[in-house]
Amino acid sequence: MIRVVTIGGEYGSDRAEIGRQLAGVLGWRLLDNDLIEQIAVRAHVSPDVARQYDECSDPWFHRVQKALWRGGYEGVATTSEDVFDADRMAEMARIIITEAARQGNCVVVGRGSQCVLQHFPDAFHVFVYAPFGERVERLRRRGIQHPEREIAAVERRREAYVRRYYGQDWTNRHLYHLMICSSIGEAACVATILTAMEGQRRPE
Repeated sequence: MIRVVTIGGEYGSDRAEIGRQLAGVLGWRLLDNDLIEQIAVRAHVSPDVARQYDECSDPWFHRVQKALWRGGYEGVATTSEDVFDADRMAEMARIIITEAARQGNCVVVGRGSQCVLQHFPDAFHVFVYAPFGERVERLRRRGIQHPEREIAAVERRREAYVRRYYGQDWTNRHLYHLMICSSIGEAACVATILTAMEGQRRPE
């Protein structure tokens, strides 16, 4: 039985909206922006600070600096706002996603959840994509000034995030049970995901 669905996808593919609608149809909890809020509360930082590190990886010089800092100050807590970084954000996202999956009945959008729950027996993994032109137009309608550049920047960050924290290529089809083009419409995507979930069976 499927108890959790992860929704990954290209920037501008409407993965978040499809995840929201799927959670609504199922009556399940949605982990998307709520995940950022939970991390902020647990880490004692503001949601704006947590949002800055969402699906990001720290630059190499920050990682070197932190390694040196930890070597000199072992055991110092790293949960204050001053030292909150992408590593801490990813660690807490992994913890919260795992907790939610164990409770069941949730839809998780992004944050490497397809990797976090790759071997979770009750998880179903979806990747949403769309033609580049459609994504550009969708983002332009949302008021984004330079959507082509925004797509390139966001997808570089997502690729680096999944590779750094999970050692995977985020577009690897073997991470997903279903890859679907959002050109067919949000409602059709949700219906297709539901049908695929019903047909999913655990191997004997």
